[in-house]
Formats: sequence, structure tokens, C-alpha cells
Amino acid sequence: MNPAWRSGVIPALPVDELLTAAAAQFPDVWAMDFLGKRTSYARLSRLVARAAAGFQKLGVVRGARVALCLPNTPYYVICYYAILRAGGVVVNLSPLYTESEIRYFLKDSGARIAVTLDVDELYAKFAPIVADGSLNHLVIGSMLGILDPLKRVGFWLTRRKSLANIQVDSRHVPFQKLLTRGEVARPVPCSPATDIAVLQYTGGTTGIPKAVMLSHANLVANCVQVARRLPDIPPGSGMLTLVPLFHVFAMTVAMNLSVMLGLEIILLPRYDKTLLRKTLARTKPVFFPGVPTIYANINEAAAQEKWELSSIRFCVSGAAPLPAEIRARFEQLSGCQLVEGYGLSETSPVVAANLFGAVRDGSIGLPVDETIVEIRDINDPARIMAQGELGEVCVRGPQVMVGYWNQPDETANVLVDGALRTGDVGYIDPDGYIFLVDRIKDLIISGGYKVYPRVVEEALYKHPAVLEAVVIGIPDAKRGQVPKAFVRLQANAQVTEEALQNFLATLLSPVERPKKIEFRDSLPKTIIGKLSRKELVAEELAGKSA
Repeated sequence: MNPAWRSGVIPALPVDELLTAAAAQFPDVWAMDFLGKRTSYARLSRLVARAAAGFQKLGVVRGARVALCLPNTPYYVICYYAILRAGGVVVNLSPLYTESEIRYFLKDSGARIAVTLDVDELYAKFAPIVADGSLNHLVIGSMLGILDPLKRVGFWLTRRKSLANIQVDSRHVPFQKLLTRGEVARPVPCSPATDIAVLQYTGGTTGIPKAVMLSHANLVANCVQVARRLPDIPPGSGMLTLVPLFHVFAMTVAMNLSVMLGLEIILLPRYDKTLLRKTLARTKPVFFPGVPTIYANINEAAAQEKWELSSIRFCVSGAAPLPAEIRARFEQLSGCQLVEGYGLSETSPVVAANLFGAVRDGSIGLPVDETIVEIRDINDPARIMAQGELGEVCVRGPQVMVGYWNQPDETANVLVDGALRTGDVGYIDPDGYIFLVDRIKDLIISGGYKVYPRVVEEALYKHPAVLEAVVIGIPDAKRGQVPKAFVRLQANAQVTEEALQNFLATLLSPVERPKKIEFRDSLPKTIIGKLSRKELVAEELAGKSA
């Protein structure tokens, strides 16, 4: 990062200029490592330039939406920056979406070009969409093309049946052909503050997916804000990237930040314990952003076998609350600093984070630079609460979204006096540290009392036998709602419901204690590994209906 960005006004730049600057400053530094195959910043910049020209030949103009439906592979990084350089807008789609979900997002965003892989589980979802004319072009990356020679042979021998039989016509564009369609992209004017760089879909409080419009200035500002919170990290240091890049947390903290600082993005396409363990030993990363379940899984695995974690110096946990017990155990195993941050899609995403070396237990930390956090009355958002009082967390700053795509009413509902309503309940202590209590929509009203699931979950995590815990509200004839806990135990651990209830009795009031604790071998998770409260609520409702 340009040292001048450490202070002063946060620059408003096109996102792809981060790569232009990195290639000029660190041409010979490794930019990417994908399963051992590495790419320098100079080569990455050349590939992006060629792909940008190719996208323009396919019809990408200023403001055109292009969908990326890819796991963590070099294709994602190359196409992301190429689309932006061509003047387009990236539409992030999860590879786990169904065909019907992909159809919805393509129609809603207006994307007529998409990028995916030639593996059957992905291409099979797009083939009928291309066939009926819902897409003009589908760019297809070859899985074999991004592997080193040895792994290419291994993949062909063991997994070639997973490769799709791609139709040959003008709508299907192999990635290599995209690179040869043009050599130099036409310059496209960009107004960073208003031009949209990414459409990031989020469920929001209504459950209906909305596309968050993130401008170039939003995304660059958040990179600078995060970088200012970090100690100096030498260029070329490894950024282990397991959280999927189509998620806003990884897109900013793992990819865009790495490019700005000249770090090497170590790409892992999925969570696989053996692959992760080998990659840690092989690459010795310095930075490892993740979600709590990833660190919990490593804690569990490292209790049974040796893991090489000593190279890791900095970890940022996001996307879900980080239980103190998981943080303490991971820091003990690795010797690194693991800090909790907070953000959401609408804020590019980082709003606040703890300081390295000065973590305040239970807090999501202090706001990042040029960010104002206000606590507003849940029932009257126009009223700002006094310091220390509970209310809805609201955010102002250069990273706050432009709005929701084609949804002006939703945009107006979530912005009050220019501040973004997050839907989270919290308070600010006298030192300015922010503490979250829970999501407004997850609040349990039991006999007129407010029960916050996160408080109950934190109490459950204090028991040494508990590995994962989720608490939801279930209907109750007398109290309206009562808490129910779902618990996954540590390997080989045993505890009865009665014993766990007795343990909770020392930590929670009677109204907060779960009416029932259900033990499970596994708990549902979202596409990025967060424990899914929504899925458990749906299960309970389905059970009641049955």
C-alpha cells in the first residue's frame, strides 16, 4: 500500500487500479497460489488486461453486469478485475445456488454474461439457462488449465468424470478463447463514488434477496480502512484464503486488501481438513482471515494431530460472533493474534474491529477510520440513545453502500438521516468499544422479557464439552416463546442435558435458560460456514406444521 494512504483522506479510486499499482510496485512478487501453481503480479496484470479486452468483445460496456459463479480459483481473481477494467459490474453468485436461484439472480441483476467452471455440478445449472437464451454468453474456465502438470494428471486419472461435456457454439466461450479475443481493453471512464463495482446479494431482514450496490469508492475505502488497522505486513506474505471470494468478507479482506498490499493470495477452493493442513505446512501464511467455525474445526483437529500453525501472525474473524473460548484456544495453538471484526454486505463489509494486541473480550472493537457508529432507539430510529444504552447499531462512513439495486423503498427504509440501520442490537462503552447483543429479528420475547440468543450461546460455549451451539425461539403456550438450544459436542465428549442445564443455571436467569437442549452430530451452516439459525427455525416450523 502507498504509505501516504496510512493517513489523510481516503482516496476514491477505481478498484482495478489497486492491481495496476501492485503490478507496477511488485511485478515479481507472487500474487496467487492455487494448489501449488503460482502467478506473479506482473503476469496477473497481463491476464487481466487480456480478459478485459475479451469481455469488451463479448459486449461488456460501462455498467453492464457480469455474474461470477466460481469457487476460489484464479479465474475468480482474473475475471473480477477484468470485468471492472472493462467497465462492467461484478455480480457475485454462490456456486451452491440452485438453477432456479441462479435464474432469479441473473434476471434481477440483468446480467447477460456469466463465468463458471467446466465441472458438471456447476455447468449443469447453466446449460439450460444458456439453451433458452437467458444468457448471451457463458465463459467457462477449465479446471485442468489452472492445475500444475502433476496435479493435472492426478485430476484426469481420478476425477475426469466430474468434468462437463461442454456444448460448442457461440454462446459458450472457453476462458482461453476469451483471452485471445482482444489484446488491449478500451479505456472506460469511471466515477468511483457513483459507479457500481459489485452487486452483492443479501437476504436482509425480509428474507427476500436484495442486491447491495457497492461502488468503487466504497470498496477501495474499506481496503484502506482495514489496512490502517493492521500492523505492517511485508509484500509477498501469504494470505490464506479459505472463505469464498464471492462473499463480501473475503472479497475485501482476502483479495482486494492482498492486492493493495502486494500479498500472495493462497487460494483454497473448499474446506477440506487434509488439504488445509497440507497447505498451511506448505505455504506458511502470515494472515488467515476466517469465520468462527473454521477456527473451531482447526481447534478440534489439532487436539488429535499436529498442525503447523506457527507462521500465522494475524487472523481476523468475521461474518459471525466469535466465542471467547474458540479465540483463546486457537491463539494458544498458533501463537497468533485472532481479533474479531464486524461488518455486513451493506458496508463493504468492515465497520469495526478489535486492535491487534488490545482485544477487548466480548467486543467487536472500535470503528475503523472515518466511520461513525450510532446507537439508535429500536422503536424510534430518529432518536439516538445515550452512551451505554441498548439500541440498534447504525453506521455512517465512506464504505456504506449506494443503496439496493432497483429497490428505492428498501433503501429508504434502511437509511435514516444518512445512517445505515444494521438490524443489530448493541451498545457502546465509555471507551468507544462496540458490544453486540443480538440481531433484532432473532430477539426472543418470553413472557414479556427479552432473551438474546447470543447471550445464551456464549454461556453454552463456556462448557468444555460444547463445540458448537445455536439458540432459537420456539412457540410456547404460556410464555409466547422460549429458547431452545442445539448443541454439537467436542469429539469424544459426553454431557447430559440435565448436567448442561445445571451448568447454565449458574450463568443465566431462569427466563434465559433453554426449555430444551437438542444434541446433534452436526449443525447446519451457511455457504461460508456460519452456523445457520434460519435453517433451524425452518425445521422447527416444519415440524410444528407436520
